[in-house]
Amino acid sequence: LPLSLCTWHNISQQNNIVNVFSVGKLFSFVLGSLSVLTLSGNLLIIISIIYFKQLHTPTNYLILSLAMSDLLVGALVFPFVLALYVSSCWYLEDLICRIRHSLDVLLSTSSILNLCFISIDRYYAVCHPLRYKSKINVCAAVMMILVCWGVSAMNGVGTVIMGLKEGKCEGRCPSINIDISGITGCILSFYLPAVIMLSIYLKIFLVAQKQARSIQNSNCQSIKSGASVSKMERKATKTLAIVMGAFLICWTPFFTVMTLNPLINYSVPSTAIEIFALLGSSNSVLNPFIYAFFYSWFRVAFRMIISGKIFQSDFSNSKLF
Repeated sequence: LPLSLCTWHNISQQNNIVNVFSVGKLFSFVLGSLSVLTLSGNLLIIISIIYFKQLHTPTNYLILSLAMSDLLVGALVFPFVLALYVSSCWYLEDLICRIRHSLDVLLSTSSILNLCFISIDRYYAVCHPLRYKSKINVCAAVMMILVCWGVSAMNGVGTVIMGLKEGKCEGRCPSINIDISGITGCILSFYLPAVIMLSIYLKIFLVAQKQARSIQNSNCQSIKSGASVSKMERKATKTLAIVMGAFLICWTPFFTVMTLNPLINYSVPSTAIEIFALLGSSNSVLNPFIYAFFYSWFRVAFRMIISGKIFQSDFSNSKLF
């Protein structure tokens, strides 16, 4: 009987090791797949906007900046997480973990600020179409992008240096624990822009509804001639609102937990924080699929790039829509 118990104990230990190994392989496969999908999808967006001249618009330049943020998540954040997951303690572990956390904060801030500026672009396109070209031009888009990345860089570095309490090496990165002062960073980089975007899109929705009723109630040919343009602008606004909604769904749990954690004496398990952070980062995979689903011109551009057609001749002046 003791021998049987010993044998059963050894079998149980072996099964536990196999289960842990299987979970580790699955987690590594998921991270690797997310990284590849993020890189390939956002690279298609970037190449499309840079190559095809018809896509050289202020709105698409802001989308290009957003795609660059998502591309860096696939190129830097996911490989960092994977490397730190499969390895034991690294040399200069604390520094490496701080770099990883800094990238998380920098790129998430960059994404939401890009989305915030895109919402401003859509506001002028739908609510003030006659003033749109004078207010939102290439110069204005470049300024928005510079502000976005400058603020994101300062927030990423500042949050890590000033507001993080790192633990000792335990075979993986200690979870992010933002103190009370770090909550201010969450408010400025996430909650405030989110409220601004939601307010802007609510205003856009109300104006779009009013425009639709005006078009339906009018027989004027000049208004009808502008209906297709107005419809296209509203479709673009709807698509970008879906992009913003996907971002908020993915990142709200993480920022909510990070805000509440210091108020409840850091009682949230580190595993839960890592899962929420991974959920937020996985948002970078979604945007290319949203664009491809809603924008026919991106689908055309993607097919031309994937088929290698753009390498056979000059199609930069092709009409995509």
